[in-house]
Amino acid sequence: MDKTPAPTVISCAVAEGEAPVRRGRGRRPTDEVRRDILSAAGALLLDEGMASFTIERVAARAGVSKTSIYKWWPSKGALALDGYFATVENTLAFPDTGDIETDLLTQLQAFAHLTTDTAAGRVVKELIGAAQTDADLAAAYREHYSGPRRRLAVEVLSRAQQRGEIRADLDPRIVVDQLWGACYHRLLIPDEPITEDFVGGLVSNLMRGIRP
Repeated sequence: MDKTPAPTVISCAVAEGEAPVRRGRGRRPTDEVRRDILSAAGALLLDEGMASFTIERVAARAGVSKTSIYKWWPSKGALALDGYFATVENTLAFPDTGDIETDLLTQLQAFAHLTTDTAAGRVVKELIGAAQTDADLAAAYREHYSGPRRRLAVEVLSRAQQRGEIRADLDPRIVVDQLWGACYHRLLIPDEPITEDFVGGLVSNLMRGIRP
């Protein structure tokens, strides 16, 4: 058996059918196993996309059994979604500096960079497409990705509302849809690119309408 440690560089691929990585004897802590699986899933997605994504290949990269993966994820789509988010979570952290216009601009610029300049843009489009026919993935997308990110944005906007930065009569949920809806429209229907100029204009136009 191949005793080489699992690769830690995101671009290192494990070929289909390659013997799984072995990590020595003894039971690993559960948190470590989950981290290894999510890291392997995210790396495989960004390297090759959903077309080449399988439970078997993730198991080989992570040095675990398929049974271990199925304990936590009901389908490859659900695993792919969690692997994707674990990879991009830090990049998409939402700042809350007390200046809502700056915070929105920072967040949307990070989203623009991630989806335009890295493989993550291709991957999230594939995940959204696959979610249309994969109920487990659709549920995971709402529960672990879009739902929490929407709530986070609403919380930041609500605090800005309490500070008097935006009008008290606004529904923060609609503001979220105006901003991210425009970005996802360009991501999924690529008539126009998601650029820094687009993001800057989007935030500037919105702020003129929602300030007190």
